[in-house]
Order: sequence, then structure tokens, then C-alpha cells
Amino acid sequence: MTDETTPHGSARNGPHDHPQHASAADGAYQDRPDAAEGAAAATPGGAAAGHDAPSGDGSAKEPGGADDEAGDGKKKPSRFVRGLREIGILVVVAVVLSVLLQTFVARVYLIPSQSMETTLHGCPGCTGDRIVVDKISYRFTDPKPGDVVVFKGPPSWNEHFDSNRSSNTFIRGLQEVGSFIGLVPPDENDLVKRVIAVEGQTVQCLPQDKGVTVDGTLLDEPYLKNPPSPLPGADSACQGPYFGPVTVPKDHVWVMGDNRTDSADSRYHMGDAASGTVPVDNIIGKARWIVLPFSRIGSIPSPDPQS
Repeated sequence: MTDETTPHGSARNGPHDHPQHASAADGAYQDRPDAAEGAAAATPGGAAAGHDAPSGDGSAKEPGGADDEAGDGKKKPSRFVRGLREIGILVVVAVVLSVLLQTFVARVYLIPSQSMETTLHGCPGCTGDRIVVDKISYRFTDPKPGDVVVFKGPPSWNEHFDSNRSSNTFIRGLQEVGSFIGLVPPDENDLVKRVIAVEGQTVQCLPQDKGVTVDGTLLDEPYLKNPPSPLPGADSACQGPYFGPVTVPKDHVWVMGDNRTDSADSRYHMGDAASGTVPVDNIIGKARWIVLPFSRIGSIPSPDPQS
């Protein structure tokens, strides 16, 4: 960094740096000796009237000089200090904007499990997908069949949930910051599943079915990791335990994972008050894009399985 120039680096004029004015005055008096003598005679003590020397030491002080700086007692901060201040302000503004955006507009989430493979990749201890969740859409529209949603688990879904936060205050703070940018899972039972049925619809998968049905119609589900087999048996057609029929209550949805054989979804919570369905109010938003890893960047498909 270049050294700062002194604010008053120009040369200062001293109290007696005006020889030309003195010479001119001397010349004027020399040209009129009679007038000078007369004036001297008219003035007691012989001093020339109108040219008394000013009181004090006769030195002139310039504004902004060293005396002013000493009087203020303040020193301008260096460029380095000013630069640090600007960087600090920018960091604070960026953090505030990030918190506002992720609270009200969109947020990045880490996928920690295999329940949505192959649509979303994730597993304990591996580098899972980071997804952007849109928090605005469902303020104006309702979730639709096929939407991939992130939601807060209802009480019966939280029985086996353990906090992933450290007991160390400093580390916990870092984890909270990391959760806002998708590096660390949130400290809450936030889950990601696909909407299969909405309020008023009846969903089931029974021995006579070739797969999951809604209102008696077999779903077309190209996103499944293992497409259902028409062979009899729970692990083939239903890819899990038989269930239903369940009629989805008002303002609720029925959700399931794309990896049906490894997803603890609505099927496993049918004993609760809502028969395994999730309140729409629990939905945080719609999963829109995969942003990491770079090899998987793209939009998240949400075909309607009932169409």
C-alpha cells in the first residue's frame, strides 16, 4: 500500500516572507522625506501613524496547519484501516441479505439420505446434493402431485430425530451459519419427499394393485429408483408394506420417497391422527434446483404421476 501523503505537504509562508512589500514602503517614504518627517513630527514618540506593528509575536498562522491538527487531537485513519472498515460493512450487509433471502425467498438444503434417489443423491457421511428450495410459490398456489417438497416433520415423525448440533457454543454457531448455505443440515427434522396425493384423494397399494393407486388409477412414476413389478408380493408391486386406502384430509398431502424400499414416508406413520399425511402448513417450499455438486447441476423434475 502506498504511503499516505501529508495533508499539508505544501510549503508554508513564514511571518516575514514579504520583502517586496517592505521595499515598496521604504521607497514610498524615501520619495517623500518631507511628508515622512512631518508625519513623524505630528505623532508623539516619532512613530508613523497608521503603521503600528500588530500585538503579539507578529507570526501569521495558516488555517489547516500543524497547530490546527494538534488542537483537534484527531488523526485521519490510514487507508488500511478504512479498507478494513469497508470490508467489514460489506460482510455485514452480505450476511443480512443472505439471512433475509434464505428466510423468506429461498434456501439451500443438504440431502443427507438415500430416500429420494435417484432424483436426489445423499447418504450418511458422503457428499450429498445441495438443493435450492423455493419458499414463495406455495404462498400463492397449493402443492400438486409430483412436486418435490421440503417440510417439517409432524410430531409423530420426530420420534427418532436427534439434534446434529455440537454442545460447544462456538462450533454450534458455525454449524448454524453452515446450515444457511447448505453445508450443514438444519437443526430440525426437515424432510424431502414427493407429493403423491392431495386433499380429498384416496391413495392405496394393496395386494390386488400393480403399484400405488390414487382414486383407483395406477400412477405413472418414471422417477422411481426401482420401477414396480407386476408380480405379486409387497416388495415387488408396492415396494414396501401394503397400505390404505387413505383419504387425504383437508389441507394435507400424502408424501413418499422415490426410493420406495428405503424411505420412511407417509406409509410408516399411518397410526397418527392424520393417518400419515403432512399438513400443508408444514411445507417449507418446493425443491427447484440442484446446485452442487457441479456434475449434477440442474432443475428437479416434478412430473404429475396422475396425468
